[in-house]
Amino acid sequence: MDWKLSSILASIITLVSTTLVVKLLNWVWFRPKKLEKLLRKQGLSGNPYRLFLGDMQDFGNVMKTEQPKTLKLSDDLPPHILPYYHNIIHKYGKLSFVWFGPSPRVNVADPELIKEILSKPGLFHKPLPDPIGETIVGGLLFLEGDKWAKHRKIINQAFHMEKLKNMIPAMFLSCSKMIEKWEASISSCGSSQEIDVWPSLEDLSGDVISRTAFGSSYEEGRRIFELQKEQVKLVLHLLQFSFIPGWRYFPTNANRRLREITKQIESLLRGIINQRGKAMERADGEIIRNDLLGILMESNFREIQQHGNKNVGLSIEDVIEECKLFYFAGKETTSNLLVWTMVLLSKHQDWQARAREEVLQVFGKKQPTFDGLHQLKIVTMIFQEVLRLYPPAPLIIRAPTKTVQLGSTIIPVGVQLTLLIGLLHHDPDIWGNDVKEFKPERFSEGISSATKTQYSFIPFSSGPRVCVGQNFAMIEAKMALAMILQHFSFELSSSYLHAPFPIMTLQPQYGAPLIVRKL
Repeated sequence: MDWKLSSILASIITLVSTTLVVKLLNWVWFRPKKLEKLLRKQGLSGNPYRLFLGDMQDFGNVMKTEQPKTLKLSDDLPPHILPYYHNIIHKYGKLSFVWFGPSPRVNVADPELIKEILSKPGLFHKPLPDPIGETIVGGLLFLEGDKWAKHRKIINQAFHMEKLKNMIPAMFLSCSKMIEKWEASISSCGSSQEIDVWPSLEDLSGDVISRTAFGSSYEEGRRIFELQKEQVKLVLHLLQFSFIPGWRYFPTNANRRLREITKQIESLLRGIINQRGKAMERADGEIIRNDLLGILMESNFREIQQHGNKNVGLSIEDVIEECKLFYFAGKETTSNLLVWTMVLLSKHQDWQARAREEVLQVFGKKQPTFDGLHQLKIVTMIFQEVLRLYPPAPLIIRAPTKTVQLGSTIIPVGVQLTLLIGLLHHDPDIWGNDVKEFKPERFSEGISSATKTQYSFIPFSSGPRVCVGQNFAMIEAKMALAMILQHFSFELSSSYLHAPFPIMTLQPQYGAPLIVRKL
């Protein structure tokens, strides 16, 4: 009897072990080689597949080499901000792919193909595992299917123009604090002072999102920003392993710290949300706050009431995930847009003067208003050109949920797609031979006249999943720039080093020291 039991156990162990070995071999070798053969048969080229890591080691080495380099403002950006992809396309052509571990990623920079991908979110999902969505952000940005549709319907109401209009006083307060700080710094030195505006703009966008998202809870917000910044550093360190299923559960110091940070952030957010929920109950469901959390919870409350079913609304865990996204995306997008705008206006003094003239014509020295911000045509043109040259996220990754035909290429499940926005925005075939130049006038008749197709300019993505917060970001940026132009002029400091590089978003590696003068 014991012999039979031992024999059965041995057979089970052998079967399980064999199954695992076969699955492992299929994942690291047979499937990648099959996908490689299929892609090459269709005319796509790339490096030969290398066991397990693919191109990741080369990718990491190129990024480390390129990151510390400095450029001239007139230099071509894609070779620096997307160095490995640029090298592969230069070597193999536009029909090429890169190995992200055992998964091939096809490079896509054709606006028609990008339109096909982004206009069909049900067919092209974000691939898993997703190191950013699983650790830092979460929420609407990384949901799919019915759950995404439910969240989007509720969250859309928080970003309605009438709701954003009510956030103008909070934005003005945050901008005023930064202006006062710069004025005090300059006054202590005379009429001008070198200021690294990058940390100030990061603090500004952080303060704005804290006030507009959580009202009086912006002190808790500052702690969340600090924790998210540490998260980003850890995730970037772990990125090279993120293609491995279960990578987050490896017993490493970095993973342990990531889990600790996640718990701390969720604890802080849960406290803020619970506090607001109790206030709602006391007010019998009425919310008097105009911040994003209040609007989100009110929208959620009404959705549940309307259908009489809690499952129709968001759980507290869902709200926590959306708040994490508010914090991260709200801070990163606007600070990046503002810093590159100030750098380019420092270089192009004529456009700085034109923007200031427009601001003074609309507002004088008075507080900018919601309606007035929408009259700033020159400022809008400048922002659009900055977003073309310095898109916050230079690439987007998607993966088909089933075998599809993209253009003339069959893309099976297992092949991923890299949408190279940084290359798209710098393509001379789309934008002309002056593509490297800062020329806001190309947007003088609007985006549709500046580009050949709708999907040639997508700094906030496009299609059904276009960034829900893009109007928020643009209003905040207009408010901040208008107030800066009312109070200061600025030019590049001799210590400024131009080194844009994607650290999640496109950031200045050595800050942005400018000579700022009081007007």
